[in-house]
Amino acid sequence: MKWQSRILPVFLALLIATITTSFSALFDVETTILIVIFLICFACSYFLIATALEFLVFREINEIYLSFEKIKKKDFKLARRRLSTLTASPLQQLNQELYEYATKKQAEIDYLTQLEAFRREFLADVSHELKTPIFAAQGFIHTLIDGAIEDPEVRDKFLQKAAKSLEGLDHLVQDLIMLSQMEAGIIKMQFQETNLNLILEEVLEQLKEKANERNITLIIDERTSAECIVWADRNRIRQVLINLVENGIKYGKDGGFVKVWLLQTKEHCIIEVEDNGTGIPKKHLTRIFERFYRVEKSRSKEKGGSGLGLAIVKQIVDAHEGIIEVESKVDKGSNFRVTLKRFPSKLTESISAVQNELTNQA
Repeated sequence: MKWQSRILPVFLALLIATITTSFSALFDVETTILIVIFLICFACSYFLIATALEFLVFREINEIYLSFEKIKKKDFKLARRRLSTLTASPLQQLNQELYEYATKKQAEIDYLTQLEAFRREFLADVSHELKTPIFAAQGFIHTLIDGAIEDPEVRDKFLQKAAKSLEGLDHLVQDLIMLSQMEAGIIKMQFQETNLNLILEEVLEQLKEKANERNITLIIDERTSAECIVWADRNRIRQVLINLVENGIKYGKDGGFVKVWLLQTKEHCIIEVEDNGTGIPKKHLTRIFERFYRVEKSRSKEKGGSGLGLAIVKQIVDAHEGIIEVESKVDKGSNFRVTLKRFPSKLTESISAVQNELTNQA
């Protein structure tokens, strides 16, 4: 690149100086003057051409080469700094587009790499979750086959344990199937007018005995709206409440509380489930809705569950065009907030279509 930036100006300057001198020779100019004219034309032409090529072409080409070097090193800081200062020069536009394209592709590569890491982690988790109950049931059954079946007390005890392991495996598989079907859109939500207050009372009554085992008080916040009506799938919203309240009981402190607050606004219904349990470290908050993700794997296994509860909750809330958020502090407790549209856009579109059809018929 450097030798081209020198040879090209010299060649063009020689050409211009030769043409100018030849034209001047037609007027019987002295040789000394012709030589001066040639030298002046050559010097001026070389300076102007070299300067123009350096600033308008070669400098920008060097910037493009520099861009390639930085892209190889995955350094995109220069791109963000240059975007606001670039002019309308074609080469500068090329440099800008190069940076933008490289930045976009690198973001895609990073995203795919992250997905691959999640996939490997998911396969490892699901293998572990399936292996545990299978090996447990297998161990009990082999023990019976090896002769323990002759002892009625041992036989009944081991059969019950094997059945419990297989029931846990069945729940895990059913949760996985349901979650996959939700993501694929196979399971459709059965939207209807739903009273969240009635569902909450049913859920708290259902989980009352489990809460009493740990001396945890289930509370409906006094600020709760007298009537919280939302257009939703009743069974799925009930499942959301069961998962959130049950988690509050599992990970709450003995003698603590789980408080639920329902709030109805003009356009939304808000569900808040608060506990004063162990809390969730900040670094885990962005991942707790992933399949099988556990904050503390050993303690989570002791508490039971498939590790899919919050992932299912997230899918149900997304299907209702809602938002789920969590705030938590270690040893202080957690607060899950679910915001549901009272009338999802899909429902609004359907109502509008029916109204338009009735208007057209009229």
